[in-house]
Amino acid sequence: MSLLPVPRVAVIVVAAGSGTRLGAGAPKAFVGLDEHTILRHALRRVFEAPPAQVIVVAPPGRVGDAVTDAEEAAGERRDLVSVVPGGATRQASVAAGLQAVWPDVEVVLVHDAARALTPADVFARVIDAVEAGQDAVIPVLPVVDTLKRVDADAVVEAVDRSALAAAQTPQGFRRAVLDAAYRGPAAEHTDDAALVQAAGIPVHTVAGAELAFKITSAADLERARGLAEPIAPVGGATPGDPVQPALPRVGVGTDVHAFGGEGALWLAGLEWPGEQGLHGHSDGDAVAHAIVDALLAAAGLGDIGGLFGTDDPALAGAHADVFLARTRERLTDAGWSIGNVSVQVQANRPRFADRRLEAERVLSAVLGAPVSVSATTTDGLGFTGRGEGVAAFATALIVPR
Repeated sequence: MSLLPVPRVAVIVVAAGSGTRLGAGAPKAFVGLDEHTILRHALRRVFEAPPAQVIVVAPPGRVGDAVTDAEEAAGERRDLVSVVPGGATRQASVAAGLQAVWPDVEVVLVHDAARALTPADVFARVIDAVEAGQDAVIPVLPVVDTLKRVDADAVVEAVDRSALAAAQTPQGFRRAVLDAAYRGPAAEHTDDAALVQAAGIPVHTVAGAELAFKITSAADLERARGLAEPIAPVGGATPGDPVQPALPRVGVGTDVHAFGGEGALWLAGLEWPGEQGLHGHSDGDAVAHAIVDALLAAAGLGDIGGLFGTDDPALAGAHADVFLARTRERLTDAGWSIGNVSVQVQANRPRFADRRLEAERVLSAVLGAPVSVSATTTDGLGFTGRGEGVAAFATALIVPR
């Protein structure tokens, strides 16, 4: 008989989708990230979160496979796990999961298995918010892309993204609120927060995480495979087993800016009085921008255009410290630390020899990691050789935290 306390929280892990858009030839949750499935990786994070009853909702034909994944992930907490067959729609699957929630549970989280890398602290934030008195809570990320409203192939207008957020899971609810919303819903909704909100319940937010992205396309799957950490064998490693550390990753980034900007030149985090500025929405610091791209590429987090919109008024004239500090935060949230960065500047001017060490100190201080800077010319070749602008090339090493 289990001696585990009865939890007041339940997590319904929705894993019943067909995965048609993924095109992997199997239900999405049972596609491999490595030797383990998407579901197995998702459950790993669930069991790193605060203790809870865990209900996996699986395709009717894959219940046995789901039981295997769930029991391996649960380990000594397998008494807290059950698997139920899903329905024809997402709402039907969640409803099936709700039927299996224990009577003593007061808080229910609904989580998509396709968000397989969601960190455990996101679960904790959602649970804390509901237990503090909120009826419905979802994790969100700010929208960073420039958004346009379009009609066919024509842009109608820009959309103000300051009031927008990207919703993630797990989504948390007071059990009574979610039960009431699922009593004969009038329509299908894209997520449980929308269903609850349609019932007149306010929905609140907490911070999400970059790693909580949803695996929908083949590109998402490859990104997740690159970011997934190995899962230890059932029972843990045995003496003599080789250690399988998570591997560091390397990214490269480039940036170019033309001379012709207003004000003084800013490059490598330094102001260069008397030099012509670089053209750009921000200060045009090609060195800082190349570093950002290298770091984001190493972590699989996209590129500078996706993280920093070129029409964001808050970035007008922004200097290197703004870009580098925010990038460092994104990497930290995604579970990475910066090992070191190397960047080369190609330009006829300014002359870096006297200020190279100063630039390295400034950049290293913001990133919290060593940054080396070198400079060269192109012997009169190309736009940099003609003195029209500056090019920078960066390489970054990152390591798991």
